[in-house]
Amino acid sequence: MRLTSDDRQTLESLLRGDRYDGSLSARAKIVLLFAEGHSVREIAELTGTTRPTVYKWIDRYEEEGVDGLIDRKPTGRPPDVSDQVRARILALARQSPPAKTGLSHWSSREMAKYLMREEGIAISHDFIAVLWRQNGLQPHRQGTFKLSSDPDFAEKVVDVVGLYLDPPENAVVLSLDEKTQVQALDRTQPLLPMDFDKTEKRTHDYVRHGTTNLFAALNTGTGEVIGQCFPRRRTTEFLTFMNKVVAKYPDRELHVVLDNLSTHAGRGVEEWRVKHPEVTFHFTPTGSSWLNQVETWFGLITNQAIRRGTFGSVRQLIHTINDYIEHWNQDAGPFTWTATADEIITKVRLLHRDFKKLLDNNQK
Repeated sequence: MRLTSDDRQTLESLLRGDRYDGSLSARAKIVLLFAEGHSVREIAELTGTTRPTVYKWIDRYEEEGVDGLIDRKPTGRPPDVSDQVRARILALARQSPPAKTGLSHWSSREMAKYLMREEGIAISHDFIAVLWRQNGLQPHRQGTFKLSSDPDFAEKVVDVVGLYLDPPENAVVLSLDEKTQVQALDRTQPLLPMDFDKTEKRTHDYVRHGTTNLFAALNTGTGEVIGQCFPRRRTTEFLTFMNKVVAKYPDRELHVVLDNLSTHAGRGVEEWRVKHPEVTFHFTPTGSSWLNQVETWFGLITNQAIRRGTFGSVRQLIHTINDYIEHWNQDAGPFTWTATADEIITKVRLLHRDFKKLLDNNQK
């Protein structure tokens, strides 16, 4: 096969361009490799596909050129499905499957079987899946939520968000929390490292070597993190960490965003606050840890350093955590907080309203 210069340029742009999907890039790669003289077997191995697939796209290119690599729009008459059946599918998708099915959620195949068995409606699971996508329904996915019952919710949101969006002049705003029970997990066999066309592999089973508790304070203005690990999480450890934080910012006014755990309150904490009048605590509403910016950083260290890490001891885990914090602080940057207090309160009130309607309907 010989490629024209125009075709080669187009295929290479398909291979590199980020506006094309991966399947189209793979087809372009197949054609380019074949033009370079690779065998069909070699191309299948290099692209991670099958030989029939390689033959298909080479033949399609030879018959139609580059246009032949693009998915063709389906032809023929679209499915003749009544509005009543469409409405029934959408209504079912928004409900939990009947208890007798034993299902926790719908799949397109299970709904197709249910409609046929229980209601005598013959419809393909492909049509159901397309109809769901067209209407923004995703029964296979699940999010989380928690409504705060804090009577001072609005006031606390205004207080904390005000610190993020308009911090006091010359003051340091810190978002502080603890990541508890971080496990030092070791694999039963050594990792198999990543290689070309091969992902890193690890055993599914593991050995526990203990846990640690990470205390962290995020400077919301700079993104810099102060961290320290402790074997336990008590008021004693909290105040020890606060002493470290205060020492980091001498002669500065500090505003610290905290949650409502008992370790952040009590007689010992109040005595410490009297000795440190430069420090002001601001508490997030009950059940609203998402308002604390350091939670975003906890998510990053979990994904980038802890979840895939292997640790032969708690000491090794702590060493990794400290290394990550040092690495983070080398080019730390703040998270950009954009939501205003009014926007947050309005959304939460709407969620409360919808939740109340749901409870009322269930009671009826």
